Amino acid sequence: MKIISYNVNGIRAALNKGFIEWLKSANPDVICLQEIKAMEEQLDVSVFEEAGYPYHYWFSAQKKGYSGVAILCKTKPNHVEYGTGIASMDFEGRNLRVDFDNVSIMSLYLPSGTNDARLQHKFDYMDMFQVYIDELKTRIPNLIILGDYNICHEEIDIHNPKGLSNVSGFLPVERKWIGNFMSNGFIDSFRHFNKEPDNYTWWSYRANSRARNKGWRLDYALVNAPLQEKLKRSVILSDAVHSDHCPILLEIED
Repeated sequence: MKIISYNVNGIRAALNKGFIEWLKSANPDVICLQEIKAMEEQLDVSVFEEAGYPYHYWFSAQKKGYSGVAILCKTKPNHVEYGTGIASMDFEGRNLRVDFDNVSIMSLYLPSGTNDARLQHKFDYMDMFQVYIDELKTRIPNLIILGDYNICHEEIDIHNPKGLSNVSGFLPVERKWIGNFMSNGFIDSFRHFNKEPDNYTWWSYRANSRARNKGWRLDYALVNAPLQEKLKRSVILSDAVHSDHCPILLEIED
């Protein structure tokens, strides 16, 4: 099974930049999208169906043009779970899960901490999400959570760890949280295969950051430990340029 996660920074903008042609070429079985910035009714969903994804699920923020996640599938899942049941999390459309026979796949868009109020919201979300996942894993052990976590875990995951140590996304409390989250039963699939520096998934649009590879690794495919033996490959698809993020790809034995 081939799974891709991609923060598209607006699905309509990505479509105008050749997203469908890229999707056909990449050909995942499942693709998780974040920051779609659209309601389903604002889209011509036939383009996804014609590309080979007849099963598509959209969980948008209540605020138009903001946040939101989606999952496109080639085969029909057994169950689709919209949100977490926690109102302050679901209001912004940040969690969507599809369950298959042998694996459950979640598309996650964790908040960013752009100001003091949003940073506190991010911390609250992180705390609630940990509790939610702890319970979910007891019922669904074969869980993969892909998406934009808006956190760099280690110094290797950011281009300027010293200079950015006081910036949201690389704050000690954020790094500790994602470290604890992984230690509590999840494998960072990319680092499972690749220990090299200079591998990033997001670059600022400013200062020619992408061309200079001054980036952050904010996007993860975290795999619950029972699936470890099924891991085949986990890579960053940095050649895709429909967004300020790039996609990540995970392959597991089905």
